[in-house]
Amino acid sequence: MDIAKLDQNFRTDLQLPGEVVFYDSRQPPFTGYGLYEYRSGAVFRRMPQDRADAVSPGVGQLCRHTAGGRVRFRTDSKYLVLRAILADCVWMGHMAFLGSCGFAIYVEREGVPVFCKSVIPAADGHTGARSRVEGVLSFPDRRLRDITVYFPLYSGVEELWFGLQAGASLAEGGRYRYETPVLYYGSSITQGGCASRPGNSYEGFISRRLDCDYINLGFSGNGKAEVAMAEYLAELNASVFVMDYDHNAPDAAYLEQTHERLYRIYRSKNPAVPVIIVSRPDFSSDPRSAGRRSVILRTWENARKRGDQNVYFMDGEQLFQRNDPAGADCTVDGSHPNDLGFFRMAEKIGAIVEQCLKNGEA
Repeated sequence: MDIAKLDQNFRTDLQLPGEVVFYDSRQPPFTGYGLYEYRSGAVFRRMPQDRADAVSPGVGQLCRHTAGGRVRFRTDSKYLVLRAILADCVWMGHMAFLGSCGFAIYVEREGVPVFCKSVIPAADGHTGARSRVEGVLSFPDRRLRDITVYFPLYSGVEELWFGLQAGASLAEGGRYRYETPVLYYGSSITQGGCASRPGNSYEGFISRRLDCDYINLGFSGNGKAEVAMAEYLAELNASVFVMDYDHNAPDAAYLEQTHERLYRIYRSKNPAVPVIIVSRPDFSSDPRSAGRRSVILRTWENARKRGDQNVYFMDGEQLFQRNDPAGADCTVDGSHPNDLGFFRMAEKIGAIVEQCLKNGEA
């Protein structure tokens, strides 16, 4: 059964609203965020390919997934057409196709980006397939609007074009209040698995609430704090650094070898940047969680003993809790957060990020 034939709201084919002029999103005045050298390259990337390959084959592949990528612009067009070519589509049974392969369009209202439209490939694709994505967002009137578009969390993007009404104005979008990005490093949870749409990773929630830029360097199954990765992270300009790779360490012994080492390498190059250390959010799902947390907590304790007052510990056991102590409704599979889980992570981690950003203004 083709549900789109029964309900027009589920159609994914493109119905152009009128005369459309297309613009390449890599060209000014479009501004890219969260991606490495946004204006160049055959595909969009989160870090240099040679540096990613030097970390591991997995990071070499996953750096082409566009988690955390965004583009901003301003237009008075009465409609917006999004047209993209995905280098590959990643289909997963436990993650919404929109989250892994789609785009999410937000329009600013009273200074806050508000979700308005999702755009996904046709549902007849398969993992690894090169796919075309098209969608239209229509507005009730013609006036200037600031628009933010989030890239897919688990797919590569080769091209992204925006179609506007002929004669419409096009200008650079608004800048973030906190322009120096918050840097996140970690696992599939950090990358955004399994958010229902790209803007619903915990970093996305934090970014919109605090109006801060960010870089998502979560690598699904491959956030293992290798020295090459630590050295790359230490080179990036960041306002806050969030260490969130507990899930990808094979065991507590591996954390012992790598966790404090990552902190020390980063801190040696960035003595003034706040560091937030996070343990796994699905604490109750694995009896080994307490032992892993002890290792992570020790990194924080040792840093404080050495006089570092700009390092913070976020206990993952607290991230999902509210009225359900075990956080049973916060994941899709006992491990990866759903939107509720990511929202709660954003509340707790975001509160520390906010404190750090405000301290930086003082």
